[in-house]
Amino acid sequence: MDMKPSIDRFRLGAFEITCFLDSRAIREGLTPSHGGPAMAEDVRALARANRIEPVRYEHPFIPVLLNTGKELVLFDTGNGALGQDFPELGKRSDGRLVDLLHYAGHASEDVGIVVITHGHLDHIGGLTRAGERVFPNARYVFGATEFDFWKRGENVRDSRKVNRELFMKIAAPLADRSTFIKPGDEVVPGVHAIDAAGHSPGMLAYLIESDGKRLLNWADTCGHYIVSIQRPDLHLDVDDDKDMAASTRKRILEMAVAEELFVVGYHMPFPGLGYIERRQGGYRWVPHGYQLNL
Repeated sequence: MDMKPSIDRFRLGAFEITCFLDSRAIREGLTPSHGGPAMAEDVRALARANRIEPVRYEHPFIPVLLNTGKELVLFDTGNGALGQDFPELGKRSDGRLVDLLHYAGHASEDVGIVVITHGHLDHIGGLTRAGERVFPNARYVFGATEFDFWKRGENVRDSRKVNRELFMKIAAPLADRSTFIKPGDEVVPGVHAIDAAGHSPGMLAYLIESDGKRLLNWADTCGHYIVSIQRPDLHLDVDDDKDMAASTRKRILEMAVAEELFVVGYHMPFPGLGYIERRQGGYRWVPHGYQLNL
């Protein structure tokens, strides 16, 4: 039994926010996945300097639930039952989001809005189970550019072609229950979309604000809490547009520093909360202590 904490709840002004550890994977390949073979020694040195293993790393998946007091807004859905519903994917970490919602006092039927930051499988996998909608009463929010990219199916790189096929089975049928937005648009009062394209063609981050308190949900802008933040210029193999992703990382990191934002990241160490500190001309991830608990 995994006894690690899986639910973290806090107040943000008048809002209540809950982070869920849907699942986690131990992966090989901190290098060359980050930076490619040419930067392998740089990545290993960076890992050693930060006292983490230079090859193996933990990769968590952290959906976020916002309770506005009027409705529940879920950002991303985790892995769901992808491994069971699509055995061709091979071994995958099954998502626990529905069970965790229950432990947190909510049923999947209670969720009123599901926001998909981007169309990668670990974000859409929990939308359906055995072909049925997991959140039957929800409306859905997709970035218009993102949804259009996957629906058209043009210029999808080879490693994402299975992703595209499953997007068409899982997410595309939800179009008639969906709203399609662009950067700057509002999801609900206090929640606005921000351009975070690069990791995927139309990924959106979300700035959540209530009573002067602000939290940036940057989704997959940074894939690792050390490498992606201390070396945002390094390409990541899972980024769809690698140059754009690196440019976006630098822009979002600078925004987080300049505006003194707390951030939540889908793949940061659970509960995924922290802030960005400028350090020696670069950036550093500082984990949340107790600031959001007060």
